[in-house]
Amino acid sequence: MDNSRILKLIKSWSEENELISNFIIEKFPGVGTLKILEAGCGQKWPLDLKGLRYTLTGVDLDRESLRLRKEQKGDLHKMILGDLRTISLKENEYDIIYNSFVLEHIEGAEIVLNNFLKWLRPGGIIVLKIPDRDSVFGYLARLTPFWFHVFYKRYIEKKPNAGRSGYDPFPTVYEKVVSRKGIHRYCDKHGLAIMLEFGMNWYLKSFGKLSVFLRIFTKIIELVSLGTLKSDHDNLIFVLQKS
Repeated sequence: MDNSRILKLIKSWSEENELISNFIIEKFPGVGTLKILEAGCGQKWPLDLKGLRYTLTGVDLDRESLRLRKEQKGDLHKMILGDLRTISLKENEYDIIYNSFVLEHIEGAEIVLNNFLKWLRPGGIIVLKIPDRDSVFGYLARLTPFWFHVFYKRYIEKKPNAGRSGYDPFPTVYEKVVSRKGIHRYCDKHGLAIMLEFGMNWYLKSFGKLSVFLRIFTKIIELVSLGTLKSDHDNLIFVLQKS
């Protein structure tokens, strides 16, 4: 697959969720009850799958994250405490696997992707969200210590619980597959079709008036890197289909 093509950028979380939701609604009309696996539980289920029936199973390594999700949202039909690399789930069980900003925290990210392929039914889809390790922000995230990530979340993004048990950020690994090139190579190797692919770049907005200077700074880094580090996006969204 050619990842040299221009990456389409989206402007907001609402646009992202609408695009993914509409794709799922159009792909799975009248198929009974969908089985969805949320692999790595976030704070809430973000998609609006109006008109579709589904069961939502959440898997997470962090007991506190599962507890908070149950108490605050209660939107999971089933919860499983376990490691995505080693947990045993039924093969060809799920229609959709949703994995949002998890792979960058895992040593052995490809093991997790291989498990997704086993758990996913033929024709099923993986909704995958990752930071791009080959973006300027991804590069800086790999260089900076974890305490700085906590500082950024608490004092720039104004999230007072950042870094506490059950709340992000979590320590990062950023293996090579956690990138645009890495996902394209993985899909080529395993016969996955990329149905949707988007980029987003919203970190700059959190810096307010300083965002203009940071935009110039990140562009300079891209130029110095001879284009190997991208400044137009920080995160990536994929919808991948199993053949």
